[in-house]
Amino acid sequence: MELIGLYLIGCGLLVCAGVMKAARPDDTARAVLPLLAGSPALRSLPQLRRMVRLGAATEAALGVVALVLPRPLTASLVAVSYVAFTGYVLYVRSRGGALTSCGCFGTPDGPPTILHATLTAGFAIAAVAVATTAPGRGSMATLLAQAPLHGAPLVALSAVGLWLTYLALTVLGRLQAVRHSAGATR
Repeated sequence: MELIGLYLIGCGLLVCAGVMKAARPDDTARAVLPLLAGSPALRSLPQLRRMVRLGAATEAALGVVALVLPRPLTASLVAVSYVAFTGYVLYVRSRGGALTSCGCFGTPDGPPTILHATLTAGFAIAAVAVATTAPGRGSMATLLAQAPLHGAPLVALSAVGLWLTYLALTVLGRLQAVRHSAGATR
């Protein structure tokens, strides 16, 4: 499983983002509200908050299960999630990127960027690779036991990759937004 490190980062990101959105659903709810203009049942912010919490809890649960059991089914579900996230980011960007935040982490994290779409597409590709090569049985512990040093370097590098990805999706997105707005005022 060549892309297992990228898959670990993607699963870890699902857990982190899901937990953060479940705890603070408001920014995510506001980010998706304009996209639901045709759905009268979901136009109210309190109703949308509940839906975001449910979706976020599902996202976090998927991330945990996919981390523990990297099997074809779980990896396929991770791939579908990241394809949907990539589609959302590209859709928002195609409409002029009007959102100030995509709400990915339950806080005002930054507008969706091309880097954002590239990263989520990369996680989708990694998940597809794992889905097509993962054994139908076993667990992450089984995979790590077969890796050099029982997977410690893989886990450590994946944790660093997760942190850098989080920064790229939040801090770098905010910096790009500030740079764009500063350039627009000149």
